[in-house]
Amino acid sequence: MSDAHAHSSADDSSKKSLILDAARALHTERFTPVEIEQIRRQLVARLGPKGKTSFEYVTSVLEEAGMRVLTNTQPEADGPFEEEFQDLLHFSTLEEAEMCLIRLDELHRKFVAGKERHSAERVLEIARLGRRRADMIARNQKVDPAKRAQKAEIARWFAIWLDTPDTFFDWLDVRKKAPEFQSQFSEEEAE
Repeated sequence: MSDAHAHSSADDSSKKSLILDAARALHTERFTPVEIEQIRRQLVARLGPKGKTSFEYVTSVLEEAGMRVLTNTQPEADGPFEEEFQDLLHFSTLEEAEMCLIRLDELHRKFVAGKERHSAERVLEIARLGRRRADMIARNQKVDPAKRAQKAEIARWFAIWLDTPDTFFDWLDVRKKAPEFQSQFSEEEAE
């Protein structure tokens, strides 16, 4: 580990406790790169630029605390899909969220058809993280109410896709035509 993190032991110990708090809040027994990335984003959300932390640092804090960290050591994790997994969860608008779910759905179907269980489960893991991330923003009182409503809607989309992937896109078409949806989100959709 570099000395860059050791510049201030007070900052370091509070950052460590925030990492551990965020980790416990995830209620998971194992931490994959997906959860570690979520913890990194939470630190930036809470501390601003001071919260920027390397993946390796978060991993080392979790391991020091005796938590189970799985940084993908399986050969398929370094395969052609890992790069695609890294960029899946970008959804600052409803349109981006829909595109994200389309990509997740395509990947999941491809992996299931190819009997690649590990990769198919990874797609579901990423979708669960997307739902948690959207839900976390939706519940954050510091976030603009319109943005919170949008993230609550996105969290709902992820939850429904996870529960009923085969009918999700039909449901979404109906949902987007609903008067309540139109009145609440029509401005964003027009952008």
